[in-house]
Amino acid sequence: MQAPDNKRQLTLTLAALGIVYGDIGTSPLYSIKEVFGGAHHPVPITPDNVLGILSLFLWSLLIVVTLKYVAFIMRANNKGEGGIIALMTLALHNGNPSSWQQKLLVALGLFGAALFYGDGVITPAISVLSAVEGLELITPAFKPYILPITLSILVGLFLFQRRGTASVGALFGPIMVLWFAVLALFGGIAIVEHPAVLAAVNPLYAFHFLLGNAALGFFALGAVVLCITGAEALYADMGHFGAKPIQYAWLGYVLPALVINYFGQGALLLADPAAIANPFYLLAPDWALYPLVILATVATVIASQAVISGAFSITQQAIQLGYTPRLEVRHTSEREIGQIYLPALNWLLLISIIALVVGFGSSSKLAAAYGIAVTGTMLITNFLAIAVAVRLWNWSPLRAVLGALPFIVIDLGFFLANSVKIPDGGWFPLAFGLAIFVLLTTWKRGRELLHQRLAEDALQLKPFIADIAGNAIGRVPGTAIFMTPDPESVPHALLHSIKHYKTLHQQVIILSVRVFDVPYVPAIDRVEVHRLAENFAQVIVHYGFKDEPDIPAALKLSAEAGLDIEMMDSSFFLGRETLIPKLGSAMAYWRSLLFVAMFRNASSATAFFKIPSNRVVELGSQIVL
Repeated sequence: MQAPDNKRQLTLTLAALGIVYGDIGTSPLYSIKEVFGGAHHPVPITPDNVLGILSLFLWSLLIVVTLKYVAFIMRANNKGEGGIIALMTLALHNGNPSSWQQKLLVALGLFGAALFYGDGVITPAISVLSAVEGLELITPAFKPYILPITLSILVGLFLFQRRGTASVGALFGPIMVLWFAVLALFGGIAIVEHPAVLAAVNPLYAFHFLLGNAALGFFALGAVVLCITGAEALYADMGHFGAKPIQYAWLGYVLPALVINYFGQGALLLADPAAIANPFYLLAPDWALYPLVILATVATVIASQAVISGAFSITQQAIQLGYTPRLEVRHTSEREIGQIYLPALNWLLLISIIALVVGFGSSSKLAAAYGIAVTGTMLITNFLAIAVAVRLWNWSPLRAVLGALPFIVIDLGFFLANSVKIPDGGWFPLAFGLAIFVLLTTWKRGRELLHQRLAEDALQLKPFIADIAGNAIGRVPGTAIFMTPDPESVPHALLHSIKHYKTLHQQVIILSVRVFDVPYVPAIDRVEVHRLAENFAQVIVHYGFKDEPDIPAALKLSAEAGLDIEMMDSSFFLGRETLIPKLGSAMAYWRSLLFVAMFRNASSATAFFKIPSNRVVELGSQIVL
């Protein structure tokens, strides 16, 4: 049994290399260049400064990525799932839903998720653009074609999303294995020629740099953070691969390769400061430039794919948990449940990325926009982790705060250093994230108000059934299934049905869907059935926030609970509400208008729950918010 288990771990580790580490693995393309040659407070190239920066790079990777994420944050998993949404659901455990602490945790989690979208827009733009810029080193004649080539690659990448990544996913791991090997090879050659850079392993060089260059050291942190962008991916993708393969890949392969390459670039700058024009590509001999540009471009496409897939995944979770309207979700693989495609989100990301590339024009200018979203998410992760440690791990609040304090101080330093770049481009991910945050919170609040309005006029189900028994309402053959968020109340569609048809079906099912703050609900717990009088039944379908809703499939399981449903003899009755915003309501008028617009454009429940459209009857009503 040991050999197959080891083989599986090796396979998962290889897959993790291809998906998880694309973002952080392509950071060497621009990180060192931005520190010493960026447009914003470049650090002078001197031996002490180079060693100080390399020491900062090394210890940032060790403390933030290795210690914080790999060793600590990955312990805070929701039944194996990671990511900001999963962490938020964990942090909300055992809390009073109406307390200010609970509302603050929700706000932090949603804002962290919103910043993730900002990062998801910038990562493909800066990664692909920085890779293609290597063509300029081969010959300046390529310069006018940098942007067109970049845009063509990005458009092709997003056009490909509808086909899914299952067909090419098997190639990602081997390509990234080659990529990190090349990083280590070229970096190692430069280190052998100038081994003095190895002194930067000593953290005192980092301290001396920061203490001796107070203002410049602070500004430099805004570029140093580029070496740890993508750290959230280690945690977010844990559900796909498990913690061990991600940890093995990082400690055994990715971390050494990154450190060797960064130190190699530092050695090159010590030997030739003019190499700051593009230290990554200038590590390679002239004959290797063309192959390296091609490999780097492929690696950045893989990095972009991982971020795009992450955006799709986090959106699916937000839909299930009720933080965003239903969107069309297409499954692109019959074997892998995580392979999904959201057309609306796909085109929104592409339009935003094209605007970024055209608007900023170069990776150096884009670097000013990069970092603020990443460090914001990292900072929020600390506070959510504190709540998890106190509520689930039974740590004392003092112990939890003291344990997270060093990470908070480091992440806050990175965040503040990046905040000075807000006027030069850092405003974009903040504005993008704030817009997403407003959409998420508006939808959540709007749904709460809508449910309140529906509850005000609702009748209790059991007294209603008793009243039905005393009235000679005709019954017709078949099953009527009424979907409602509250299984204890009479659905509005049922009242409208009686009003219009003056009859009831022989079997009436009140169907509700509940989404729990766990990734998956086992099939044995999928359906809860309660038989009521007059041939009524309550059916409650349980899903996790990563489960794929499929009502017909769930209803087949109700037979085990003694409720037989013949789908070909059943009709689904759904309410279709028309919302009317009102001045002076519990939500600002502009947010009411926004919620109404989102509500009208949400995907239909029929498609989302995979209900056969030819078995659906929609009954409308008007509701004033």
